[in-house]
Amino acid sequence: MCAEPNDGTLRPRPRLAAFAAVSLWGLSFVATKTALRDVSPVTLIFSRFALGLAVLFTILKLRRQLLTPPPSMWPMLALMGFVGVFVHQMLQAHALKLTTAVRTGWLIGLIPIWSVVLAVIFLGERLGPRLTFGLLLGAIGALLVITRGELSLRVLSLPATRGDLLILASTVNWAIYSVIGRRTLKALGSGRATAFSILAGWAMIVPFFLLSAGWRDYRCLSTTGAISILFLGIGCSGVAYLLWYVALEHLETARVAVFLYVEPLVTVTAALLLLGEPILVTTIVGGLLVLAGVFFVQKNS
Repeated sequence: MCAEPNDGTLRPRPRLAAFAAVSLWGLSFVATKTALRDVSPVTLIFSRFALGLAVLFTILKLRRQLLTPPPSMWPMLALMGFVGVFVHQMLQAHALKLTTAVRTGWLIGLIPIWSVVLAVIFLGERLGPRLTFGLLLGAIGALLVITRGELSLRVLSLPATRGDLLILASTVNWAIYSVIGRRTLKALGSGRATAFSILAGWAMIVPFFLLSAGWRDYRCLSTTGAISILFLGIGCSGVAYLLWYVALEHLETARVAVFLYVEPLVTVTAALLLLGEPILVTTIVGGLLVLAGVFFVQKNS
């Protein structure tokens, strides 16, 4: 029997890492909705990434990889932190004050589509008929989710859909985040790149936390809220970010993005069971169209 080639696309660990990361993030929207009942978005982001950094730097310490990156790497690490932590988390935390975890989960399924769009725009890849159809299908599905099936200009007016539009913006942002740091990953490794980029992004949150006296929110923190923040910090901001970058280190961006199929399914199930959020027929139909669109796009990749 011939041995399988040692190719990154055949390695089970990066695929398992991607699957685990998106499963944790699928639950993160429910945990975020729960925590935001007790604390402000800024306090939540500050707290969860402080915990996440503690986890990541402990891992690096145990692996004896806790080495400060060279000065030439810091501009890219700062950009990764700005896009992937500061902007992304600000968008999603404020969005979840205005929309449901269910609609958020479905809309996250658009990220692989944006990844292909970025490849077409910046890498000159050809936009064939199958890929075009997938993009159109995903756009129709997203519109159904955002408008709740009432396709008129009136329902697109702010603030009725502001939360959904913020989530949409975050999907584009995350696609950019997954692309920009590949060279840094190769140079530093997934552990160091993840930890120090998150450190840079968290540092950008600190002034907002101090100016808003965010520590006062802790007085209102319930047991459920505290558990939610611990889960977000340790699981979603520490472990999941590291797992995502492990996958990106070994697999092509499009192949990693395909695992985001799982995230909406996890979110919808968790929101139904834990939050009791209603699921409209249009949400289900729109979400399925989003996933179908993503499927067509990835089949074309």
